[in-house]
Amino acid sequence: MKIKITGTGSYIPERVISDKYFELHQFLNEDGTPIKQSNEVIIKKFKAITGIEERRYSESHYNTSDLAFLASQKAIANAGIDAETIDYIIFAHNFGDVKFGSVQSDMIPSLASRVKHKLQIKNPKCVAYDLIFGCPGWVEGVLQANAFIKSGMAKRCLVIGAETLSRVVDDHDRDSMIYSDGAGATIVEASDDETGMLSYETASYTEEEAGFLFYGKSYHPGLDQNTKYIKMYGRKIYEFALSNVPTAMKSCLDKSGIAIEDVKKILIHQANEKMDEAIIDRFYKLYDKTAPANIMPMSIHDLGNSSVATVPTLFDLILDGKIEDHEINKGDILIFASVGAGMNINAFVYRY
Repeated sequence: MKIKITGTGSYIPERVISDKYFELHQFLNEDGTPIKQSNEVIIKKFKAITGIEERRYSESHYNTSDLAFLASQKAIANAGIDAETIDYIIFAHNFGDVKFGSVQSDMIPSLASRVKHKLQIKNPKCVAYDLIFGCPGWVEGVLQANAFIKSGMAKRCLVIGAETLSRVVDDHDRDSMIYSDGAGATIVEASDDETGMLSYETASYTEEEAGFLFYGKSYHPGLDQNTKYIKMYGRKIYEFALSNVPTAMKSCLDKSGIAIEDVKKILIHQANEKMDEAIIDRFYKLYDKTAPANIMPMSIHDLGNSSVATVPTLFDLILDGKIEDHEINKGDILIFASVGAGMNINAFVYRY
C-alpha cells in the first residue's frame, strides 16, 4: 500500500512587499555597527543571490492558524471529502500564532486544534497536533501521515504547512528580506493503484548544525535585548545544504528504483534561488548528469520564503496552472525535498 495526495490548497496573502519596502531600513551588522554598503547595493546583492523580488505578508487580522484554515478549506474541497472523515490534522509551523504588532508566540491551544475548531469538525477521533521541524515540516508531516496510514491508524490525514515569518523578523537584519507568510495544505490518503509515494528519506543533523537557525536578539543595541527574532548563519546553511541535500535526494531516488531520467519535476523548499539551483546541479552530478532546464519550478521570486508553506504551496500552484511553463501530468515522477532548522533534511519520491 502507498499513500497519495488527493487534494491541495494554499493561501497566499494579498499584501505584496517589493524590494522597495526595504530601501529606508537601517541594516546593521551582528555587532550593531552600520553596514558600510548602501541599502541600494544591499538589496541588489540580495536579489541576485536569492532571486526574491517580492514577498507576501499576511493581512493584519489573520494569524498563522487563519492562513492554515483557509488553505485547508481549499484542500478539503479539492479532494471532495467530508471533513468529518479526517483522522489526523498534522500542522507544521515553527512560531505559532504571532499577532500583528507582537513578537510573542501563542501555541496554546495547538494550531492544529484551532484549525479543527475553525473547520467545525466534531469528530473527537480526528486527532490534531502540531509539528515543529523547521522548513521541512510539511514534508515530514506527509511522512508521518504515511506511517499512520500504513500502520492502520488512519485512512485520511490533513497535512498543513503555514507560517507568518514577517512577524518574527528583525528589521535591522538584512536576512529579514528573505522571509514571507503563507499556507499550504494537502489531503493524504491510502493509494490502491500505482500512484503515490514510492520512497522517502529523512534525517536530523544536530552535532554542530543545531544552531544554524535560531532565535536571537535584534542587531540594534537600542532595542530590548530580551525580545528575540529569527536568525540564521546563512553561509553555514548554504554549505550544509549543498553537502547533504543532494546525497539525501539520491538515496531517496535510489530506494524508489526510479531512474533519474524519469524524474519530471523536483519541488524543493523555496529558500534561496542560488542555493536551490546549486543543490539540483550537485544532485544530477552524483549521476554524472546535467540537470534538465525545466526540472525545478520556482515560486520564490514573487512569494519569498514562507518556510513550511513553500513546498505545498508550490505543488498547489502548479496543479492550478499558476506556475508559468510548468505542469504535472498523471504518471509523472516528482521529488519533494526540503532542508531547514534543526538542521533537518527530508525528501520523498512520488508518482502523480
